Amino acid sequence: MITVSDVRKVMDRAYPPHLAESWDAVGLICGDPAAPVSKVMLALDCTQEVADKAVDIGADMLIVHHPLLLRGVSSVAADTPKGKVIHTLITGGVALFAAHTNADSARPGVNDKLAELVGITPGRPVKPILKGLDKWGIYVPESAAQSVKDAVFEAGAGAIGDYSQCSFEWQGTGQFLPHHNAQPVVGHPGQLERTEELRVEFVAPARLRTTLIDAIRAAHPYEEPAFDVVSMQSTQDLETAEGLGRVGTLPEPMRFGDFVQQVADALPETSWGIRAAGDPEQMVHTVAVSSGSGDSFLDAVAALGVDVYVTSDLRHHPADESRRAQGPLLIDTAHWASEFPWTYQVQELLAQEFAQLDVEVATLRTDPWNISAHPQLR
Repeated sequence: MITVSDVRKVMDRAYPPHLAESWDAVGLICGDPAAPVSKVMLALDCTQEVADKAVDIGADMLIVHHPLLLRGVSSVAADTPKGKVIHTLITGGVALFAAHTNADSARPGVNDKLAELVGITPGRPVKPILKGLDKWGIYVPESAAQSVKDAVFEAGAGAIGDYSQCSFEWQGTGQFLPHHNAQPVVGHPGQLERTEELRVEFVAPARLRTTLIDAIRAAHPYEEPAFDVVSMQSTQDLETAEGLGRVGTLPEPMRFGDFVQQVADALPETSWGIRAAGDPEQMVHTVAVSSGSGDSFLDAVAALGVDVYVTSDLRHHPADESRRAQGPLLIDTAHWASEFPWTYQVQELLAQEFAQLDVEVATLRTDPWNISAHPQLR
């Protein structure tokens, strides 16, 4: 018997939750992990129409890309939009699971599928996820050492193989001169202070740097905690690294106008298709892609020197400024169209793992934009 938990394990192995952005909310949203699963439905969004279809076809589990509860709600009452979706799924016996930015960064993932569709072999990410370990050293009063260690261990530091909460510490004397605007826990403004402290060392994945800095500042008694981070040597190959976006090359250079049409032909159809910015006669060869909203990477792709950037949800001012600064040519696709093809990747994954599992892709177009218009000829 296949269970929700079994499917979740396969999804988490393919799209590890630790790859998700810190603001994301991925994983099992509703449903019993022990419940049996014989049919799975795949979709990009969990709209009411999608939830109704999952129940109608007898699905036991619905896997989506966009988390239903990503934007916080204070109620899931059945008379609220998201609450109605949740109630539909629960009463229909359908578990809901989301793989979002973890699926964007995984290899293969959403961005690899997009890269292949537009005609490039997926190479390095636009925003790689750091691999390897950092070695940290924190200076802390002995009385606060345990609470600081607890905080960093809770945040994911201190793991070495089959051991956790690993650290080393020794005593020493710290020195500092608080300025007049300072509010020191030890000593007084304007007076040189020497105090006994511990140096606590531990290792942590490099990807946790921001998380650990926040944890240290929250747990450390000092106004300005002293710590250092040493990056340990990594043999990470950027061409196969995990992370957001992908960079690659076309088999042969081609006109930008032709490439725009190639992208339009490759992606699922939407009401307004795609739009592009640049000289249609310019020859292009190197391409960066980023599934979903991608104007936050305009500077990054410009620094990489690519000819074209394919993404979604480009806003007027960032796009205009990028083009004025001689950034890459731009192709703006529908958000839904850039990510929906990933559902077929998941279908193949689950078919390989569970030969007896029925996996269906919901072909419902959940792109919110359904009408486009141009001025009529006068």
